[in-house]
Amino acid sequence: MGDLPPMSVLLKKPTARATPIRVVDRSTVAEQLAAAPAPTRRWLEATGFTGAPDTHALVPAADGAVAEVWAGVRAASHPWALAALPRALPAGNYRLSADGLAVAPEVAAMSWELGGYRFDLYKPAKSEPATLLLAKSAAAERGLLLATAIASVRDLVNTPAEHMGPAELAEAVKLVAEQHGAEFRQTVGDALLKAGFPAIHAVGRAAARAPRLIELHWGDPKHPQLTLVGKGVCFDTGGLDVKSPEGMRQMKKDMGGAANALGLAQMVMALGLPVHLTLLIPAVENAIAGNAYRPGDVIRTRSGLHIEIGNTDAEGRVILCDALAYGAEAKPGLMIDLATLTGAARVALGAQLPALFCRDTATARELVDLGLELNDPLWHMPLWRDYHGGIESEIADIVNTGRGPQAGAINAALFLEDFVPEALPWLHVDLYAWNDAARPGRPAGGEAQTLRTLLAWLERRYR
Repeated sequence: MGDLPPMSVLLKKPTARATPIRVVDRSTVAEQLAAAPAPTRRWLEATGFTGAPDTHALVPAADGAVAEVWAGVRAASHPWALAALPRALPAGNYRLSADGLAVAPEVAAMSWELGGYRFDLYKPAKSEPATLLLAKSAAAERGLLLATAIASVRDLVNTPAEHMGPAELAEAVKLVAEQHGAEFRQTVGDALLKAGFPAIHAVGRAAARAPRLIELHWGDPKHPQLTLVGKGVCFDTGGLDVKSPEGMRQMKKDMGGAANALGLAQMVMALGLPVHLTLLIPAVENAIAGNAYRPGDVIRTRSGLHIEIGNTDAEGRVILCDALAYGAEAKPGLMIDLATLTGAARVALGAQLPALFCRDTATARELVDLGLELNDPLWHMPLWRDYHGGIESEIADIVNTGRGPQAGAINAALFLEDFVPEALPWLHVDLYAWNDAARPGRPAGGEAQTLRTLLAWLERRYR
């Protein structure tokens, strides 16, 4: 992934020489203008500054330098409040002004740092973002922690499959494990069969790069067990049921669930949550070769259930079933899986709303409300058991595709549910991990989704 870029937020006492930024919104801009010096007011009125979100105006000093920046936001508490500024302002040091709206240090640090994010592994950015000087505090440090984890997720998803195969994904997990004193191990290639992961092996065996199950273990075994599972399909051709060129174009992102699970694990460890954490990533390429698994094959899984393969392009749920069954063996108090699992979830909810499946309605509603509050949304979808007949096979226990195009995301979730014991609290998040279009702080390309919401919910649960 290359070296980490320099931080665009410096946690140090702001100096008077740093250019002040006055934050306003549409409801406060008139009051701020009325209190401003007459030359500033006339300048801003002449330039048409209205305090609209993600806009700014440079106010000149008498010598032609920038004396002050006025920045419009949706709200001072909005998580992306300052994200439009780092790449738009002239190079130099800036500080938040005591005039105008007060932006919380966590929001300021995260939104500014991610506003400067660019994936520059192959094409360096033409210029560095402006720098924000922010007084050191626990809240500001948390904001930078969030930004670092989110940027790491983006980097993993953005990296082409040529340089982000199963082995490279394992190295990324190993690096995070070393940073936090966690245990790392992996089961690779034919060793998957001996270790009892036949479904992971079946999907990945046709690729030149060996499939594997990646594991990270951290924390005190006496603490509550939390297990995270991430779908790690590093590239998806669709297998023998090959995708169209349009459908295959962005399939480097099919390991977005793994990247997001790793990002969440990274934050759990960095914040020292009192949990015994396990991260499981089945990592494969879904390739086409003479030994590729076929439509109509029946595969025995770790749990003992047999899967009939209705379509080789529904491979994510096949590798996840072995990982979920393995994770459940430790009887965790909570298991969460994250996966770029179905196009049906995108048809239903679009790119910005990951689908949440949960057996407990009260938990689901709490997560939806928290996601809306944090502007990191997810949306509750039903585990509608009446549809289970659509994924039942005449020659095996279950088939990896439904009988028709309807309820595709629900069918996939019901498939996974068969591998999670009924008494085990479990969340399944079907996410996109990608921005089709750029917004401030969220450039087009790989994206972390639901991480801030899940982290805040886990903190409530375990603090």
